[in-house]
Amino acid sequence: MASPRKYYTITAIVVFVVVSLIVFSLNFKSPERMSFFRKIVLEAVDPLECAVDSVFSSVGGAWKRYVMLVGLERKNKELEAKIVSLVRDVGDYREMSLECARLREIMNMKKGFEFTTVAARVVGRNRSSVFKTVLINKGTADGIKTGFPVMGTGGVAGRIMETSRNVSKVLLLVDYNSNIDVLVQRNRCQGVLRGCGSSGCELRYVQKSEDVKTGDVVVSSGLAGVFPRGLLIGKVAVVKKGEVGLFQKIMVHPAADIARLEEVLVILREKEDNG
Repeated sequence: MASPRKYYTITAIVVFVVVSLIVFSLNFKSPERMSFFRKIVLEAVDPLECAVDSVFSSVGGAWKRYVMLVGLERKNKELEAKIVSLVRDVGDYREMSLECARLREIMNMKKGFEFTTVAARVVGRNRSSVFKTVLINKGTADGIKTGFPVMGTGGVAGRIMETSRNVSKVLLLVDYNSNIDVLVQRNRCQGVLRGCGSSGCELRYVQKSEDVKTGDVVVSSGLAGVFPRGLLIGKVAVVKKGEVGLFQKIMVHPAADIARLEEVLVILREKEDNG
């Protein structure tokens, strides 16, 4: 399609020719000659007028299409911006819905404790391969002290390692420095649960004579005065009885999703209160 500028040039030339012919015809004073020449002019002007009308129609149509395309482009941009905004709102609402569901689980778990508890949000995470800790947004101002048990959705997550007025550090039960006195719920055999990092936890010091099976539930024993008796720790995932040594090799999968902790429940319980 020719550009509007080219149409304007052609139109100007045609108009100039038509005007020239009309002016030239007016210079004839003889009626006979003037009549004859007017016929010639009329014959010449008619197709030129058609051409002029066609040019103007083409230019007008091209301009209308251009204006329409500009309007559509602007409208498309507005619609795209609105779609982005709506997608962002949907994401926010979905995130709030998931958070409410997690908080509902935490609050339901809170009802099962006879101790006072404090709900907290995870605000930091140590991602090193050595230490497995998280930071929560509650501290001594909320009654939290070192050693207090921390529950995640589903079961024990760890215990308070350090605390300040508004922030506390939680030592997760999968950390290599974590040791919890536990027992197998089915047969009441006791052992010590030690963190093994990404592998989960190992139930240590269980003699080979003890009947421990995959799927057995492991709970806190209440010894050492840190965790109340009967808190869910996890389930036995692997049991191996080697020929060497006195103890079985037992791996336990934590009940709490340690890698995805977002909200926790801190049990306000003094160490002296053995359960």
